[in-house]
Amino acid sequence: MSFAERANAAPPTVVGTEGETDHFWYRLAASDPYIDSQRDNKAFGFSDGKILLSEDNARTWAHSSEFPNAKNITFSCILKNGNILFATRTKLYLSTDNLKTHKQIIVKDQAGRDYLPHTPTNPEQPGWYFHSLDGVHTWDVEGKEMLVWGNYCNVLGGPVPVNIYYSTDHGKTVKIAYAFGHNPSFHDRDAKTGAPLGNADNSVICRHIHSVAYNPVENAFYACTGDHDRDDRQECHWLRGAYDAKDDSWKWNILVSANSNSRYKSGGINFVDGQVYWAADANGNNGKLPHDRGIFRCDPADIADPKKHTLLFNPKYESANMIIEDGVILSAHYAPASPYNTGFIISTDMGKTWAQYDLTQFGRRSPVRFQKKNSDGWFRVDLRTGWIGRGEVLFIKPKQLPGS
Repeated sequence: MSFAERANAAPPTVVGTEGETDHFWYRLAASDPYIDSQRDNKAFGFSDGKILLSEDNARTWAHSSEFPNAKNITFSCILKNGNILFATRTKLYLSTDNLKTHKQIIVKDQAGRDYLPHTPTNPEQPGWYFHSLDGVHTWDVEGKEMLVWGNYCNVLGGPVPVNIYYSTDHGKTVKIAYAFGHNPSFHDRDAKTGAPLGNADNSVICRHIHSVAYNPVENAFYACTGDHDRDDRQECHWLRGAYDAKDDSWKWNILVSANSNSRYKSGGINFVDGQVYWAADANGNNGKLPHDRGIFRCDPADIADPKKHTLLFNPKYESANMIIEDGVILSAHYAPASPYNTGFIISTDMGKTWAQYDLTQFGRRSPVRFQKKNSDGWFRVDLRTGWIGRGEVLFIKPKQLPGS
């Protein structure tokens, strides 16, 4: 099967790849190259054995370079200064010259040591060290751009440790901001040393990270994780992290740890005017029904108190991705747990009114990795097969509705 066919993905129907709803226009991206990230007028993509950069919103690709392992790219980010950080399953790379050259970046752990991927028991399953579920990873923090993200892993590709990564120098140096402990349910050990995966000094475990976001009002980062309850240990956490630029250090607090049948099994964290918004995909079984799902809002100080949360909308089915920009809230359904084929949830007035749409022509797809609008006003969204297998890329442009 060729790379353009997107392993495990049935190609979408040609008819209906462009269209509109009452709330947005949409168009499917060309299958080759795969457009992995965008920023302003730029887009980063990859094809068979090649990486590419566009400067006109993926209409043409002015820059390219050979990259034999392109099919295993799992993450990319275009920085404000034009640098491009991208990753395969286990390695990070940085280009500072529009892809003319690129070099490997070795992550540093919290002690300043080289953080290297483990030797997997199965070489074909090295894990996803850098792949993300959310799509916004850079923020202006006290006048300086910071890149912060967590890896969504331990679903496909083999078990790996779970970390929050950061960079304050446009990707030239990448370090670990927080390292979760060894999860016995993902019990691969380094094949050479026998050492368990994860931070041996941390008792907090999770399966993967759903979302990391920054609140400029507090000058603090928030993260939420999944997924299940492991005997007496829970994996659904909300964390708050404060970064000290002077000491290049982090202080993290666990705000809440909860059953997976709760609104804290969530994602799509966004901050607007000091308020935190998120989408919940509760699906556990603790004897409480209906599931505690929906799109919520509260003051960050009230995260741990559900009585102080405002339920803005309940789509009834699991949703753990969301982006908010220019008054538009865009979220989506998790296809394996929803009757929607490719389901989108949208509000163009910051949650006052809502609509849901099913773009059935794309088949069973889960929209993830929502990225900010490009300079033409289009959000970029991954359409994933099942939940996380690579499928297609869809662009969505919200309409400005009367009263919005």
